[in-house]
Amino acid sequence: MNHSVILKDYIEDRVYEIAGYILETNCTVRAAASKFDVSKSTVHKDLVDRLPHINAALSDEVRKVLNENKAERHIRGGLATKAKYEEIKKHKDPLSGV
Repeated sequence: MNHSVILKDYIEDRVYEIAGYILETNCTVRAAASKFDVSKSTVHKDLVDRLPHINAALSDEVRKVLNENKAERHIRGGLATKAKYEEIKKHKDPLSGV
C-alpha cells in the first residue's frame, strides 16, 4: 500500500468493490448499501472519505455519479409518491369513497 491512510485490506477491497458497482450501475448509495449489506453511512464514508486517499481518479468518477444521483433524488421521490397515490386510487372503492 502506497498511500497516506492505512486501511485494512478488507476495507480497501470493499471500497473498490462499491466504487466499481456504482460506476457500472449508476445506482444510489442506498442501493449500493443494500447490495453490499452495509449501511448507507458506510458506503458514503467509503466513497467520500476513503476512496480519495486510495485512488483520486476513481474517486472523481464516482463523485460525478453521486452528484448526479443527488441532483435527481427529488424527482425519484416525486415519482415514488405519485405511484403510491395512484396505487391507492386504483384500489379505492368508488361507492364507499374508501
